[in-house]
Amino acid sequence: MHATVTTSESAITTGGRRFRWRVVDIVVASIIGVAVGVIFWAWGVAWGPVSAPIEALLPGLQAAPAGVWLIAGVLGALIIRKPGAALYTELVAAVVSSLIGSQWGGLLTIEAGLVQGLGAEIVFALFLYRYWRLPVALLAGAAAGLAMAINDLVLWYAGAAPAFAVIYTASAIVGGAIIAGGLSWLAARGLARSGALGRFAAGREIRAS
Repeated sequence: MHATVTTSESAITTGGRRFRWRVVDIVVASIIGVAVGVIFWAWGVAWGPVSAPIEALLPGLQAAPAGVWLIAGVLGALIIRKPGAALYTELVAAVVSSLIGSQWGGLLTIEAGLVQGLGAEIVFALFLYRYWRLPVALLAGAAAGLAMAINDLVLWYAGAAPAFAVIYTASAIVGGAIIAGGLSWLAARGLARSGALGRFAAGREIRAS
């Protein structure tokens, strides 16, 4: 009985340490958020020329390339691997983008980051912050895309035709999975192989493989 209690307490302690944020986690997550926030801003500048032809020819499909705005949360979670990492990095990126200058307004940009980060965060939480392989990254990107679509349909496309809403939502999910999920997973693995993530489980995992 004593051994069982000791083992359980040890497991809880180990889990607590694994989930506890270190200073290096906060610093790196912040760097990721700031760097991707600049990318968000640049994508916002290019968004008109990119989305206008798609919206004119195939209304709703413009949600697919919007998956670029979902990268921060998934990438941050894949590297930091702590509860709240997806939400934190996506929110930091949104704040940075809004401070530089967003055509959609500062508060709405931050609100979108909060919603999108939460979408990715939920998936990692469902997997108990233990699984970081490509399928989970794709699911997290897809969930962030779904969150983005719901938010956009409520705020920007209220009263849109059902067909448009379905196409927009499906495009956001696919774009989120491929761009935010797939590309973030590849980026995390590339950083790990370069040795830049030596103090993180993501880096140690690559070295051990």
